[in-house]
Amino acid sequence: MDKSQALTVIAVFFLAGGVKGVTGMGLPTVAVSLLGLWMAPIEAAALLVVPSLATNVAQCRGPHFRTLVSRLWPGWAAIAIVTVFAPGMGNSVPAESARTCLGAVLVGYGVWGLWRPRLPDLSTRGRWLGAGVGLATGAVTALTAVFVIPWVPYLQSLRLGTDEMVQALGLSFTVATVALAIRVQASLPGSGWSTSALLAIGVALVGSFAGMKAGELVRGRLAGATFQKALFLVFMALGVVNLVR
Repeated sequence: MDKSQALTVIAVFFLAGGVKGVTGMGLPTVAVSLLGLWMAPIEAAALLVVPSLATNVAQCRGPHFRTLVSRLWPGWAAIAIVTVFAPGMGNSVPAESARTCLGAVLVGYGVWGLWRPRLPDLSTRGRWLGAGVGLATGAVTALTAVFVIPWVPYLQSLRLGTDEMVQALGLSFTVATVALAIRVQASLPGSGWSTSALLAIGVALVGSFAGMKAGELVRGRLAGATFQKALFLVFMALGVVNLVR
């Protein structure tokens, strides 16, 4: 990795970490959408898994662990199994098709975020509904390395409390990231632990934590709604660029 590549990677993950510091989520989506402009999604995922896992661990702690595991484990299991074994990036799907899927998901996520439709109250529904949502989320993750759709809207429809939602996001993203790491290792055998790859991951990790710290420092000074609208517009723009490419 030369100096310009290192600076590019650290800038991408600084921005992605900054978004997570402000909103509590979004690092994988921002990182993959930017990295996808010049590398295949499977290569972007290889850089993503360690920073994503490291920045999600803190969100896993909390008083609702047992309740969330009991309620969400079918969905988590579905996400993990489908992410690892479904056709997608790195094997049966060409990089161009994976990038097209990534672009479509980013545009869809941006439209959904700007539209913000009222979600149904699913708080009294059975836990197995989550398994179906997990299957869909795993399929999207296997193709794009983005695991927010449709899992995050599903969690929002459960009407969780603020602290419970933060912990649920941390646990869910940790499960998805571990599954993604297994897929990446299987798809890129022998390349995941090269010196160059480890250096790139280290640079990404530094950028992520620096960005998170910066995001946390400016969180109170930003208008949350305005920031989120701008972020979803950026996702749409990046999605369109990936589709065009």
